[in-house]
Amino acid sequence: MAPSSNPDYYAALDVSPTATQQEIRDAYKRAALKTHPDRVPTDSPERASRTRKFQLINDAYYTLSDATRRREYDLARPRPAPGGFSSGPSAADDEDAYDIPRPDGGAGGGNWWENFGFNTHPNREEAESEQFGDVFEEMLREEGMADGAGQGTGRFWSLVGGLSGAAMGFIVANFPGMVAGAVAGNRLGSVRDARGMSVYSVFQELPQGDKARLLSQLAAKVFAHAVGSGGSSGI
Repeated sequence: MAPSSNPDYYAALDVSPTATQQEIRDAYKRAALKTHPDRVPTDSPERASRTRKFQLINDAYYTLSDATRRREYDLARPRPAPGGFSSGPSAADDEDAYDIPRPDGGAGGGNWWENFGFNTHPNREEAESEQFGDVFEEMLREEGMADGAGQGTGRFWSLVGGLSGAAMGFIVANFPGMVAGAVAGNRLGSVRDARGMSVYSVFQELPQGDKARLLSQLAAKVFAHAVGSGGSSGI
């Protein structure tokens, strides 16, 4: 479909304009896990569209998670269509729901909403990574895989160690003095990162295939909770 120049951030996150901050945060978690580019190989034809969706999801959360930015956006946002709160497609479901605005006036550029989101940030990718990293660590804490400081627990390291040989190599490389047999054995659950790396820092250094598997497993857990509480499903 043709891209819209005025994306509806509420539709992007599949929430009502009256959604609470917690509902918006929960919706962002689900949408980010569903659209994250690392769920497909780097050479996948889906990578570009996933990146656009992920950017839109991050723009939406960045805007709606802050009271001031949300208020300003609400004054100028697209009006809802009759009979529903959503006037646009959900980015998680529509392949080309919206193009991301560009300062050079390209697709989506030059619109009233170009001051919302990360598109004017000097390092958009870094800002998006920090935003996703924050909720990533929160999700792992909720699953018992990270502690209060954001470092992996035994459950996290057991999961990472079971992903692939490459991931196991990462663990061994980060624990001086440990041998592969000890890491691969029953003591894996008690392993801790001596450098104090956060679970998101570990995630970023994993091989791409292991990132995809970890995101898929986390998505399955998060969506299972959402279904159990009456939320939307689908990963």
